[in-house]
Amino acid sequence: MIYEIPGYGNLEIKTIILDLNGTLSVGGTVPEGVKRRLAELKQNGFKLIFFTGNTRNDADDLAADLGIEWKLAKDSEAKRDLANELEPETCASIGNGLIDLELMRTVKLRIVTLQAEGAHVQTLLNSDIVVPSINDALDLFIDAQRLIATLRK
Repeated sequence: MIYEIPGYGNLEIKTIILDLNGTLSVGGTVPEGVKRRLAELKQNGFKLIFFTGNTRNDADDLAADLGIEWKLAKDSEAKRDLANELEPETCASIGNGLIDLELMRTVKLRIVTLQAEGAHVQTLLNSDIVVPSINDALDLFIDAQRLIATLRK
């Protein structure tokens, strides 16, 4: 999807990379509304993937339930390296932890969520957008006017 953003220029996003723990799930539970939003984003042509260290050993089950792909990433460098395989100039990332910092530095659009597990200050400082929840982050791509209003100069 290409977004025309006044004072910013065109922003093309093909892939949305999600962190799992603290972002896509909170305390091991996917918030209500996320599955519906992910399905809508897939229908709109976005590639969706989450990177995780799989701390809770639930990545396979969550990926199957949500209908998206996942990749194992045990540290921030692994997340960066995986993003580099996905045309990072057309990727957005949604995360919250220090493990997401190198990913945030690699992709074109960086979004931090401020959910119950918190957000690391360095990751926050390297973001473009900060939102209160994963649903709010996903809604930026569903309702383009939200994204445009936030990024316009």
